[in-house]
Amino acid sequence: MIIDEQADFRSLLMHHITSHWPDAIISAYDPSVAGHLPDEFSGAGNDLILLGSCHGEDRDGIDALKRFVGKEKFPPVVYFGEPADKDAVRELAPEGHFYRDDINHDALIVRLSDLLRSKRLVATTDSLFVGDMRTGIDPLIKGYRLIRKLGATEHSGVYLAERQSTNMPVVLKVLRQMSQYGDSIGAFDRFLQEYETIAEITHPNIVKIYDLGVADDHAHIAMEYLDGGDLRQRITEGIPEQDAISYLRQIASALSAVHAHGVLHRDLKPANIMVRKDGSIALIDFGLAKRAKLENEISDKGEIFGTPYYMSPEQGHGNAVDVRSDIYSLGIIFYEMLTGDKPYRAETAMGIIYKHAQAPIPLLPARLARYQMLMNLLLAKAPADRLQSAAEVEEWL
Repeated sequence: MIIDEQADFRSLLMHHITSHWPDAIISAYDPSVAGHLPDEFSGAGNDLILLGSCHGEDRDGIDALKRFVGKEKFPPVVYFGEPADKDAVRELAPEGHFYRDDINHDALIVRLSDLLRSKRLVATTDSLFVGDMRTGIDPLIKGYRLIRKLGATEHSGVYLAERQSTNMPVVLKVLRQMSQYGDSIGAFDRFLQEYETIAEITHPNIVKIYDLGVADDHAHIAMEYLDGGDLRQRITEGIPEQDAISYLRQIASALSAVHAHGVLHRDLKPANIMVRKDGSIALIDFGLAKRAKLENEISDKGEIFGTPYYMSPEQGHGNAVDVRSDIYSLGIIFYEMLTGDKPYRAETAMGIIYKHAQAPIPLLPARLARYQMLMNLLLAKAPADRLQSAAEVEEWL
């Protein structure tokens, strides 16, 4: 449960949480609108209370914190305050403390994870498997020989592997299901959904899926090994203008296919776009993709997903999203491919989200002025003012 009067701050915390736990169920409470929670509030039904310092003119955060900390059977409280609060916060000793204008994502997730584990887990030998995808305990996947680990999260690992029957290099994404963790069931289902999402789509600019395997304690996806690096690396090196146009065409074509299958990507960014040695690109990582009936807008009010640098204004503020949100992300990537820089920067994720909604559409350098009209159509603040589909992007080009 998130308690704070500022909607943007609540959305920011939701982003931090759902980017790590996409299946988290979050209730947001605005005390200035709904009224202050009574002293009898027990926090029942919540694993954690994230308490901000803004509660309206007649009550401050420290007063609210005093009412919650130390209550018997009350959920752990993590407080987000101002530097001026630090002495009072130290005295009250909530289970976690962050400055609201300087939240480090990794530090926040580590602290919340620790609190959840202390609340949920029984100290058994099995609990040593937490994070085993990170610690080097490699799984045994029948029919594949693991070559090296490419990356890992709390529940999944990504490996370069070789299919033993053909000696073909593949990427294996492996998720371990651990029943003692309450969110692993949702992660397991989400993993299978990701496979189903991609496997239904045959397109030259979407990663190829070769195999799905499911066992009692894990699942794996075998997919195409894309050995040309990602678009993020190409942007760092500098992308020639004509290559940027070619990549834009290919990404738009892939998005057309994705949207035609009733799916939004919702996390389109250079790190999720791989480049093959032949110069073609492929979309990967549909972990935040959402199936939808595209004749209706998707309503995810109160939740935001994705990466702040590439989020549409409506996505960043937790409002309803549809295919035009992916179009906006495509525009951000196009700008970055042309210029080598991100259009909006700020010291905090919240600041970036604000600029997406309020800052003017960036102007391209004079040498790239021929693309300004397209940029305006991709990055319009209101979805109705944008190009309405990826197919329209292709047509415009």
